[in-house]
Amino acid sequence: MSNPALSNNPALNGKTLTADELRRIYDQPAAQTQRPGIDEPVAEAGFGGEQPPVVTPSDRPMTYENTISKTVMLFLIVLLFGAIGWFMPILALPASIVGLVLGLVNSFKKEPSVPLIVLYAVFQGVFLGGISGIFEAQWAGIVSQAVIGTLSVFGVTLLLFRSGKVRTSPKMTKIVLIAMVGYLVFSLINFGMIMFGATDDPWGMRGVTVFGIPLGVVIGLLAVFLAAYSLVMDFELIQNGVKNRVPEKWAWSAAFGLMVTLIWLYVEILRILAILRGSD
Repeated sequence: MSNPALSNNPALNGKTLTADELRRIYDQPAAQTQRPGIDEPVAEAGFGGEQPPVVTPSDRPMTYENTISKTVMLFLIVLLFGAIGWFMPILALPASIVGLVLGLVNSFKKEPSVPLIVLYAVFQGVFLGGISGIFEAQWAGIVSQAVIGTLSVFGVTLLLFRSGKVRTSPKMTKIVLIAMVGYLVFSLINFGMIMFGATDDPWGMRGVTVFGIPLGVVIGLLAVFLAAYSLVMDFELIQNGVKNRVPEKWAWSAAFGLMVTLIWLYVEILRILAILRGSD
C-alpha cells in the first residue's frame, strides 16, 4: 500500500513547497539569494519558485540509485529471515502481528527510522517464509508461481509507468483509497470469523462461490489491482523525491513503501493460487 510517510511529505507528493516546509524537510534554512540592489538575503519560494533548495555535500540527496540499493537491501533481509520462517512456520502468526504493528508505526512516522524499517523487514520475512513453506507443502510449486506473478505485475506496472501511459489522478486515488479501506474491513471481519469458528471454510467468506467462482478469487484480483495502483503511487512519490532532491533519508521511506506494496501483492497472488488449486 502507498506509504503515508511518503504521500504526506510535500517534497514527495508533487505539491509546491513553502520556505517553512523546506526548513522542516531539510532541517536547514531555505536557500538564500541576493536580489539586485537589496543587501538583505531573502528566502526563495521553494520548488514552486525559480530555484530548488541548496543540498550541501553532508546532506546527500535521494537518488534512484540509493533508493534501489536500500530496497534491495531490505528484500535481502526479507529473504534471509524468510528461510527461518520456512523451517519454523510456527513463527509465522506472531511475526505477522509484530510486522503489522511495525508497518503501522513506520507508515505514520513523520521521519523515517532505519532500525524500525529493518525490523519490519525481519518480521515480514519470517511471516512470508512461514506461510510460503506451509502453502508449498500442500501445493507444490505454488511459491514459484506466486513469485513469478508478483514480479510480472511489478515489471509491467514499472514499464507502463516509465512509458508515461499510466499515472495516478486525484479522483482515482480517492476511489482506490476508499476501496483499500473496504478491503481492510472485509479482511478483518473474515479473519475474525475464521478465528472464532463462525465458518467451517478455511478461507472464510473467501471460499463462498459466486456463479461458480470463489469469492476469494474475485476479491483477490481486486486487491491485485489496488496493489498495482499503489505501485504507481510509490513510483510517482519516488520520482518526485529524486526530482526535488530531498535528503537521502527519505530513500528509506521509499524503499519501505515499495516493500509493503510488493509483500501485499505477493500474499494476494499466493492466496488466489491456493484457492484455485484447492478447488480443483
